[in-house]
Amino acid sequence: MAQIERREGKKGVSYLITVYGGKNAEGKQVRHRKTFAPPQTWSEARQEKAAWNEASKFEEQIRQGFALDNRQTFAQYAIYALELKRRDGVHESTLERYEDLLKRINPQIGHLKLADIRPGHLNKLYEQLGKEGGRKKEALATARIDLSTEIKQRGFTKTKFAELAGISSRAIGQACRSPVAEATAVKIASALGGKTEKFFMIERNTSPLSPKTILEHHRLISSILALAEKEMLIPYNPAAKATPPRPVKPEPNYFQPETVYAILDAADTEPLKYRIFVYLAVSTGARRGELAGLKWDNVNLSTGQVNINHGLYYSSRRGVYEGETKTGEHRSLKIPAEVIALLKQWRKEQTEVRLLNGDHWQDGGFIFTQDNGHPMHPDTWTGWLKKFSKRHGLPHINPHAFRHSAASALIANHIDVVTVSKVLGHASPNTTGKFYAHMIEDAKAAATDTIADVLIRRKA
Repeated sequence: MAQIERREGKKGVSYLITVYGGKNAEGKQVRHRKTFAPPQTWSEARQEKAAWNEASKFEEQIRQGFALDNRQTFAQYAIYALELKRRDGVHESTLERYEDLLKRINPQIGHLKLADIRPGHLNKLYEQLGKEGGRKKEALATARIDLSTEIKQRGFTKTKFAELAGISSRAIGQACRSPVAEATAVKIASALGGKTEKFFMIERNTSPLSPKTILEHHRLISSILALAEKEMLIPYNPAAKATPPRPVKPEPNYFQPETVYAILDAADTEPLKYRIFVYLAVSTGARRGELAGLKWDNVNLSTGQVNINHGLYYSSRRGVYEGETKTGEHRSLKIPAEVIALLKQWRKEQTEVRLLNGDHWQDGGFIFTQDNGHPMHPDTWTGWLKKFSKRHGLPHINPHAFRHSAASALIANHIDVVTVSKVLGHASPNTTGKFYAHMIEDAKAAATDTIADVLIRRKA
């Protein structure tokens, strides 16, 4: 049976609704409570009638299993939700991205109880993120001095100085040549024994977030509230009723065949290891991390089969680590004989490098390694391709463009969407169909023209 208690305060009249739900494992009475605030312009009789109606609804929700009096705030529940994602195998780098998004989300709705969140709260958050100053707490720091020289003059290697500053040696390297996050600059300045402003110029980014980035926030909020709905902490997911911005989806960037030929010709002049990466990227359409994480055990040099069942990733907490593919999909692909020949040649060269390094070689079985056997950082390939394209006067190259080019080649040659999906390792053919819809329509149109040419149009 529900009870209501009328209360009067600074904000007017409200009612404390209490529903008793039996006893818990310790034998104590379980009480579910919520506060209802009717319009203050109503008469006392109307307010009380509305309170009893609200109490009846609340009692029914409790009977159905909802715990709508749950006192957890969104920020508190988000910690739990992310921990479940970690347990389910979500990549550490993805979790770090979620934590960055929550830094913008929590100041707006983090203090709200789960049951109190409404679509309007979320729409207001999205509107705020889309205004000038949406990034108001973000800043980039550019070194005022030659950091590399400064570190050397103080008798440190970059690795030792990174340990002193409590950051990765990669972050030190980045700070020496390009802007870094303000938090990184603060740690470096502290290790150098001075204020941040002495060593870095701070520039704050006050530009609004793009619709695509705002949608990324919305999807995280929606997944967290969907879990709360599933656990019957809220009756519905308010994010499903919110209105996030709709970004314009860019067309996949891909290379025409003649550009791919030029890229391969240029790759033929590069060191063998890098040449192989380009050839594999072109011939498999695999993701950057999947190629970086390839091991010799994944490749059958006799049959030309390559098994893609994991990837290489980076997070600031874990460094470079192995993990599942993005979608968890495993696939086996046939690679050209030309690429197999290059891999056989590289295996011989890598063996020579391993022997020269002796005890310094740490064998992890990776195809692409540093001189000590450690796997190469996934970002290395993005940086190398950027320099490679400039060196040879080629269009800007990013690893994903090879993936889109492979998809384009398959679709243009009328390979069905299911097969294309399996080659690319998409979670489902629907993903392929949505992402490459324009290419697929063009291929269909070309197929129709071919039918017309063969069966309808008469040759002169």
